[in-house]
Parts: sequence; structure tokens; C-alpha cells
Amino acid sequence: MTEPTEPTGPMRWGRRDVLRLAGAGVGAGVLGSAGLTGCGFGSPASNGGKDSAAKKVSGGFDWKKHKGTTLRLLMNKHPYTDALKAHRADFQDKTGIKLVIDEFPESNYFDKVTLELKSRQGNYDAFMLGAYMVWQYGPPGYLEDLGPWMNNSSATHAEFAPDDFFPNLIKAGQWNFVNGAPLGGKQQWMLPWGFETNTVCYRSDVFSKLGLKPAESFDDLTELARTLKAKAPGAGFDGMYGIAVRGSREWATIHPGFMTMYSREGLKDFRVDGKKLVPTMNTPEAVDFTGKWAKMVRDAGPSGWTSYTWYQASSDLGAGKAAMLFDADTASYFQNTDTAAAGKLAWHPGPKGKDGSLATNMWIWSLAMNSSSKKKPAAWWFLQWATSNEHLLWAATKQQHIDAVRQSVADDAAYKKRLRAVPGFLDTFQAVIDQTKIQFTPQRNFFDATTSWAAALQEIYGGADAKATLDKLAKDLEPRVNG
Repeated sequence: MTEPTEPTGPMRWGRRDVLRLAGAGVGAGVLGSAGLTGCGFGSPASNGGKDSAAKKVSGGFDWKKHKGTTLRLLMNKHPYTDALKAHRADFQDKTGIKLVIDEFPESNYFDKVTLELKSRQGNYDAFMLGAYMVWQYGPPGYLEDLGPWMNNSSATHAEFAPDDFFPNLIKAGQWNFVNGAPLGGKQQWMLPWGFETNTVCYRSDVFSKLGLKPAESFDDLTELARTLKAKAPGAGFDGMYGIAVRGSREWATIHPGFMTMYSREGLKDFRVDGKKLVPTMNTPEAVDFTGKWAKMVRDAGPSGWTSYTWYQASSDLGAGKAAMLFDADTASYFQNTDTAAAGKLAWHPGPKGKDGSLATNMWIWSLAMNSSSKKKPAAWWFLQWATSNEHLLWAATKQQHIDAVRQSVADDAAYKKRLRAVPGFLDTFQAVIDQTKIQFTPQRNFFDATTSWAAALQEIYGGADAKATLDKLAKDLEPRVNG
């Protein structure tokens, strides 16, 4: 991915910029290839915050307490980072703390993070990460437990309001590092900053011309995709196919549309049997679903699907090649500016499961503190400001920091007014938010296992028998995830 150009100003992202940057979280697929496995993970585990530096903070809270400190942030190039840079002076004036922000494109961002954490040098004090990374960065003790900081009123300003975060978002940063254990608990390894829920975006002009409506069931979606591919070209949308979803051989292919629909159908990745994870991608119901998903893509998806990342899938929507995209809502949101499809896009929650479920998988861009930071108090001052209502509301209404992580931001009139101008976006967000969460089973071998799952999906797409392929996947995965 080439370097993006700078935006021309707030709210004026160029097409190429947003194509490259939006949904970076969405993308995050580079981590699969970079791989955390084999990177030396396995060093001493965290002490769970028992010796936290937070316990040394006393007295009244004072934003100026660390005036004169300089913090170094390791950040992914992303609209959220741009919003932070645009608002950085507010934090610096408020605290007297200087922020130095080093940005890297997503293609090598997580490699940089991994090397930094492994070095334990504390060159960077805070950084961006996703929930799945906690499952691998956490056990070796690379992340600071933010729980003790949040619980110390001397270290946390009174308006921080952790209960204001959507429950499933803040819970996504909590885990006890036990394979298969649910998210939650007292340890807080990251704070939600921005996120993406996976829904369907469609060409409203195409649907209108063909007299179609968004699908309300998975079977309807597969039929709708085929109908669009068959009829859209003849209706004046030359070369248009039915549905864009990811297909590259990496973990990120599984987590957006596929895992969302899989979960809505009541399917799980693993069953927890005592201390053991048992893969369940090969149950009769999972085999049936996976076969249908692969056939939908084969019948109504793009040619070259097996190379499709978030970038190709969302670009096809913006370029007018795809009639639907089942992926991160931000990936499609940013296609509504400066593209051939701009002004013609509408959002829908996507098909419901058999019991009416709108269970939706999500990606979170969160902020975490490097456990090797030598400036932890100042770093905590930054983390609570960056995830505050004050900054996030500004970023959501003045910049491109959409999909609010705080209820107070989502309820704000200015935020709603902005997003109501985008057909179906706010209604879709509100329809799925309560059922949007991490749908995967937390486990340390997540990236390896999910990349293998994507490879199996590719084989089925290519014509391999679904049951035999998924039986082999389950057999291969069981010793790896329990090793």
C-alpha cells in the first residue's frame, strides 16, 4: 500500500486517501502475514497489575501534574490519527504534555509495534491496537493493565465515565489470558477509541431501478446477489457484480461479513470442553453455511476473489463494480465521498439469523499503554483524554472519527445530525450496536487458526468438498490451539 497523501482539510478527504486509510482497522490483515506467532512471544506473563505504578499516584487529580513531559505515540495512519493530530493542541494546552506522533502505514504498522514491544525499551509510551492483539500481546506482559489507573481517583479525572463506553466495547479489552475464557473481568488492557461494525452497504439507485430490497435472511442474500449480477449490467450498470466480500488467505477475511453472518446463524468457532478448545467449524450447520457462502461468492462475487482484501472489496463498491458490500461500515462510509458511487449508497443491518439475530462481529481500534513505558502517569493522562467524551465528540463531528465508542457521543444531537444525512447509516448503527461484539472465542493462537480457516474457505470456493475440507481444518487446528 503506497503512502497516502495529506487531507486538504477537515472533512475533505480525497478518494484515494480514504480508500487507503479508512478501514485500516478493517484491513489489519497484514498482521496475519506479519504474524505474531514465531515472533518470540512467550516471555514472562503480566503480574496482573499487582505492582502497578498507578498505586503510587496520590492527591487530587490535576491535568497539569505532568507538565513538561514528552510522550511518544506509535500510531497507524488512519483518519482517527488525523483527528488526534488536528486536536493535539487542545491536549497539550490542557496538560502541558507534548505529544510526538510517529505514524506508519498499516502494511508495516503491526510489525513496528511487535518489534517495539519485544524490545522492552519503552521507546513508545502508547499505541493503537485491536482486541485480537490483546490475546497475543497481553500474555507476555507487553501491555499495562489500565484497571488500577481507572480505579484510582487521584489518577483519573472525575468525568472519565468508563460506564459511558458501550459495554461490549470496553469488555473487549478485558481478558484473563485463559484460552476459551470469555472477555470481561477486572484487567483492562486497552481502551476503545474507534470501531467498525460489519453491515451491508448497497447501491440504492441500482436497487431502485431493479425493484429490489435488501435481504432479510442469508438465503435471500445469496439469491439477491445472484439477481444483481444477472440483471444489473442489463439495466445500465455495465460490469457490475452482486456482492463484494473479502477473500484473501489471511485471518482478516473471516472476521467481517463471514463471521457476522456465521454468528447470526448461531454458529461458533470453538466449543470449550473443560480446558480444551474443540473446533466446531465442521458441524453440519457450519458446513452448510460455509458451502453456501463460498457458492454465493462464486456465483455473484468478483473475479480474482481470492486476492480480495478490505481495500479491493470496498474500492469495487466505490468504483461502481459491486452492488453490495458486506464489510465494515466505515469501509463503505468512506466510499460515499469522491467516488463514482458517492451519494448513491445506503446502509442496511444485513440479513438476520434464523432466530432474528443481528449478532455482529466488530473490529476495534483501541489505545493501550506500553508496559515498558518510563512515563506511565503521563501516558495515562493522554489515554484518558484521547478516549474522553470531549475529544471523541469533537473528532466525530469535526473529523472522520465515526462509529462512536461512547453512548454520550452516539446520543449527541450534532453527531446524529451528521450521520442522518447518510441514508440508513445511523439507523443501521442503532439496530446492531447492542449485538455488536467480538464473536470469536478468545485464544492465544487466534491469528494462525483464523488464517487457516480462510485458507479452507478458499479451497471450498475453488471446488473442494466443504465437509472434508472443514473436517481436516478442525482436526489440524485442535492440537495447535491447545498446544
